[in-house]
Amino acid sequence: MHLAPLDWFIAILSVAICFAPALFVARRSGKSTAEFFASGRSVPWWLAGLSMVATTFASDTPNLVTDIVRRQGVAGNWVWWAFVLTGIATVFFYARLWRRSEVMTDLEFYELRYSGKAASVVRGFRSIYLGLFFNCVIMATVNLAACKIANILFGLPRWETLLAVGLLNVIFAAHSGLWGVLVIDMIQFFLKMTAVIAAAWFAVKQVGGLGVMVEKLTPAMVAPDGKTSLHYLNILPDFVNNWDLSLAVFIMPLAVISWATWYPGAEPGGGSYIAQRMLASKSEKDALKAVMFFNLAHYVLRPWPWILVGLCSLIVYPNLSDIQQAFPNLDPSLLGHDIAYPAMLKFLPVGFVGLMVGGLVAANSSTILTHLNWGASYLVHDFYQRFIRRNADEKHYVLVARLTTVGLFVVSSGFVYLMESAKDSFDLILQIGAGTGLLYLLRWFWWRINAWCEIVAMISSLATFVTIVGLRRNGWEITSNIALLATVAVTTICWVFTAYLGPQTDRATLISFYNKVKPSGPGWKRVRELAGESTGGSTVKGDNLPLALLGWVSGCIVVWSALFTVGNFLYGRWPYALGLLTIFIVNGLILILVFRKLWRPDSCKTPA
Repeated sequence: MHLAPLDWFIAILSVAICFAPALFVARRSGKSTAEFFASGRSVPWWLAGLSMVATTFASDTPNLVTDIVRRQGVAGNWVWWAFVLTGIATVFFYARLWRRSEVMTDLEFYELRYSGKAASVVRGFRSIYLGLFFNCVIMATVNLAACKIANILFGLPRWETLLAVGLLNVIFAAHSGLWGVLVIDMIQFFLKMTAVIAAAWFAVKQVGGLGVMVEKLTPAMVAPDGKTSLHYLNILPDFVNNWDLSLAVFIMPLAVISWATWYPGAEPGGGSYIAQRMLASKSEKDALKAVMFFNLAHYVLRPWPWILVGLCSLIVYPNLSDIQQAFPNLDPSLLGHDIAYPAMLKFLPVGFVGLMVGGLVAANSSTILTHLNWGASYLVHDFYQRFIRRNADEKHYVLVARLTTVGLFVVSSGFVYLMESAKDSFDLILQIGAGTGLLYLLRWFWWRINAWCEIVAMISSLATFVTIVGLRRNGWEITSNIALLATVAVTTICWVFTAYLGPQTDRATLISFYNKVKPSGPGWKRVRELAGESTGGSTVKGDNLPLALLGWVSGCIVVWSALFTVGNFLYGRWPYALGLLTIFIVNGLILILVFRKLWRPDSCKTPA
């Protein structure tokens, strides 16, 4: 593809509009690590929420969704739609607790909640494990998508793409800190949404309109594997005729994956950069509203433009060979179903190509900038400052953070050459983190969970994963579902036994944590009594578990019903759309009532 002068002008202008405002907050971020990593805990809910959405709106996400749609149909997206369960749970059960903890990173939480050397070991190990390994895998996934897009659009090899995005992102991440990331994210979100909606519009136009697309894809079609027959438009899988796919993309995600696995941005109980935004929020109320806005925008606003492009690509490029034929200079090592998304961009007219290029740069940058800052916060605040050099001044730590930012990008660039698709890394991360999710949900509500539970969970999850890989290489046929269930079962059994048999967190730490965070529920009854309180629940007004449970149920229904209302309107299925819209309105009213109860002015103050 060739960009006209107008496209270059729009692309450069789009990038400038995104990044220029960040220059004005750089001085503020350089004052201290609290400003560099947590924005001085003064971020309003709308900015924190927009940043969460923009971060998950990566350059690999349209490719990932297109890959899923082409191989499993629209229903395949339940592998990530299922995370609505834990996302809304974070809103009603965890956001306020995170904000009350007043830690700078979610890893600092370990030495607030647990005691002894084990707590320090968990914090130190996870700072490297997550901040370096996991973080670089995710950044590599995002940059792999950028490499595929750049190869389609401009014929660039991987190293040139990595050099370009590296210079842009590293300079701004190191210079502006979290304040700069937040400001860039805010602008990039609107630019990216405009770009992907334009891409969907012209993709649909290319195939003759929504009516033609629906007509061609309504009959069952043979999937790329040559064995499965799919109704690509169906929002729910075919439970009768395609049980294996239904189990993989619907039943397992809802029944197990949503609560049992750890994935950045969708952690049970909140964590990583989601926790970072909650901790940077200026109040508990802002933390709640930010996460609620994130879930609505993440699951309702974003998916359908990507899905439409993926569906249209099935008509334009039914086979991978069609993409290779349309782009003869495409690097064969990059060919996969995920590359169908950038392949569909060839139908954009002059002007919109430049907008899309600017949007793709924004999509890449919003995620990479966040992961560079988040990863650096772990490596500097939770490892270097905690274990290597404790008493340096703030300028020193900010300098180390900036140097760490550069190093993270270099390491993640090396990982790019080890990956083939976004879907592969998505599955890998889910598998490695399997079984730990329940622990992250319960550690706020059960005093018996201790630092050794965290250590045992990590070791058993990784050991089970490695064992399964070894068995597969020796001829054992172990499906992904069996592997996941086995990992979850082994990991859960191991850490639950440890909760009862392992060394316990000392009383002083438990009482201190309870007095600071005020967790609700019967799981803290013993500690509550030690703290001199006889009440059966939290003493903080507004902490109402039954009401929060109602909010969680209605919130999940609101998100899913809104998501599927949009889809059925696009399909022209008006009765379904109107029925879902009614469900959305009813549960939306319930949700508003719950919010008003929980967000009374006297219930949103952080306890002393």
